[in-house]
Amino acid sequence: MGRSQGSRRRKLLVAAGVTVAIVLTVASAAAVGLRMNAGGSHQAGTAQPDRPSEESRVVSPIPASPPAQSVIPPGRARISVPLLEYHYVRVNPDPRDRLGFQLSVTPGDFAGQMDKLAGGGYHPIVMADLRAYFLAREPLPARPVVLTFDDGYVDFFQVAYPILKKHGFKAVAYVVPGFFGRPGYMTAAQVQQLDDSGIVEIGSHTVNHPDLTKLQPGPLDVQLQASRATLEQLLGHPVVDFCYPSGRLNAQVVAAVAAAGYQTATTEQPGTEHSWPDRLAWTRVRVDGGERISDFFARLRTPEPADVSTLRSPTAIPGPSGSSVSP
Repeated sequence: MGRSQGSRRRKLLVAAGVTVAIVLTVASAAAVGLRMNAGGSHQAGTAQPDRPSEESRVVSPIPASPPAQSVIPPGRARISVPLLEYHYVRVNPDPRDRLGFQLSVTPGDFAGQMDKLAGGGYHPIVMADLRAYFLAREPLPARPVVLTFDDGYVDFFQVAYPILKKHGFKAVAYVVPGFFGRPGYMTAAQVQQLDDSGIVEIGSHTVNHPDLTKLQPGPLDVQLQASRATLEQLLGHPVVDFCYPSGRLNAQVVAAVAAAGYQTATTEQPGTEHSWPDRLAWTRVRVDGGERISDFFARLRTPEPADVSTLRSPTAIPGPSGSSVSP
């Protein structure tokens, strides 16, 4: 009995020791597994320290390739750019006024036209962009278009301008300083606000919108020079773009416009092709009230062919504490 009990005791101790060893092995393996899950996988047999979690790891950004964008490269002597001619953006208040109806694009139609331009890949620019293309050899975006608004009606500020801001579209407003503050026209403060917006370029449309072809040289010069001087005093910068009232011009008027210091002038003659030599008689595309969207697009004609250009991001300027600030 004694030998049998001793043998049984030894077996129990051995079994207990094996059990303890198994438990310790399992626990050790579990601990290793937890470290692997926390730090990521690693090669078998290689001792590695715990790695930080994905959330705490700082990954260096991979520089993106410069985007490819279609542009009209500089150097072409003549390009096709539609200069759209608007007057009122309103519902014509008098159905019997046929001219008023023809000059009035409803707010709904105007919004639809801007939506279609955006969806069609058109890029509204201003006269400064055209001048930079011909003089400074700066490229233009693909499918450029100029949105011009004659006479300085208040509905441009109240209706058209918010729609333009929604799309980030540029526009040109040809204003008549002698009409500032009259019923139906913008005030000087509204014109200044448009200029400050950075998306509306202000152009001259004479002092009080006369037929320039019927004026003697003295009064003609006053209309051209006084309107420009008034706008430059109001806005605090040069005004070099002009629009002939009612599109009326002759050789004497064109010569006076050049002498007054204007660099561009627009007419009401139809057309979309422009060059620098004819900059004082650039044609436009009149937008009539009630026209169908298909007719609107047909008047834009075939877009100027564009090339694919690689645009690079602006160079970063070192900022405080090692940060970077774009210029």
